[in-house]
Amino acid sequence: MSYLSSNITAPPFVLADKSTTEFPRYWISHPDLFVAPAAQSQSDPAKRSLAVLKWFLASLRGQQYAGRKPSEGIKKPLNAFLGELFIAEIGLEGEETRLVSEQVSHHPPVTACYLWNQKHGVRAEGYTRQEITFSGSVNIQQIGHAVLTVEKYDEDYLIPLPNVKVKGILSGGPYPELNGSYKIVSSSGYVAEVDFSGKGVLGFGGERNHVKAKIHDKDGKVVYTVEGSWTEKLTFKNASGTTIEIYDCDTAAVSEARTAPLPDQDPWESRVAWHGVIDSIHKGDMQGVANAKSMLENAQRELRKHPETSEEAWETLFFRREKEHAVASRLMEVAGTKLEADKTCGVWRFDAEKAGKLEKPWRGGMEPASKY
Repeated sequence: MSYLSSNITAPPFVLADKSTTEFPRYWISHPDLFVAPAAQSQSDPAKRSLAVLKWFLASLRGQQYAGRKPSEGIKKPLNAFLGELFIAEIGLEGEETRLVSEQVSHHPPVTACYLWNQKHGVRAEGYTRQEITFSGSVNIQQIGHAVLTVEKYDEDYLIPLPNVKVKGILSGGPYPELNGSYKIVSSSGYVAEVDFSGKGVLGFGGERNHVKAKIHDKDGKVVYTVEGSWTEKLTFKNASGTTIEIYDCDTAAVSEARTAPLPDQDPWESRVAWHGVIDSIHKGDMQGVANAKSMLENAQRELRKHPETSEEAWETLFFRREKEHAVASRLMEVAGTKLEADKTCGVWRFDAEKAGKLEKPWRGGMEPASKY
């Protein structure tokens, strides 16, 4: 999920050319890593947990930098509007990993996503709300979770959504740091404990984007460790301390997301709805950015004034609201966390039956920026 979203207004020149609904694509920017757990032996759940940890860590750079190089800094993504969608696929033909992302709530902002690879039987679904505070840095607390499922082994993994601190704002060189400790919990009994740290106060001590993790079984025996930088290199070791891999996050191949051509997309899809803003950003036309952005946002405010299109009456397209998620709750007990459905307007699950009945245009003649 993105490093910065929600209710922060930014001048046009610091805006990214994509909305927050597009950020789940970075979970699958390395499609080979996303499906790697399914390729492991049935008798080796420890290696599957290692594969999940590697995928998780390798995804962080793209998510936090929005696909940019760390040297290029970060920009603020566009705030998603209610009902906004991003639909894409990544990977070779016949091996595609697909994605559906939908803004299911605006107050508070909640983005839900579903990612799946049909051939390899790997899928993930999750949702997040971001709470943002300021204290010299921008602090983003992520509320929500994701669950990765490897169908072949009927195995589930609780995937955490790390909190983010955007540092360097006062010096003019903002960059993201992940902070805190998290657990990737597998239904097989293995747990990956992940600790993030970064530069100390005023840049003294510590290393930027540092991470240290270990995987242990249900008895606490450590089987794998990893340490390094989630923007540079990660060193993986086995239980005896022997290096088994050095993964270079900087040079690893990244697959681009493919979407339908703009004329074939639905009006509620992100790149169509924000086309005027995105086009102006690419042209360096800051007044055009401001004008196009205001037009869409004003139209959305007008739409919400009508009872049948208010946020309270809004019906999602691809996701359904539930009160509980048994699998997530069971894994969260091990992680020492819990569902906070009251903070995310419910528990959001992908609704395959509802999605299978949809036909374009998905909302009839209603468009996100049309006059009601």
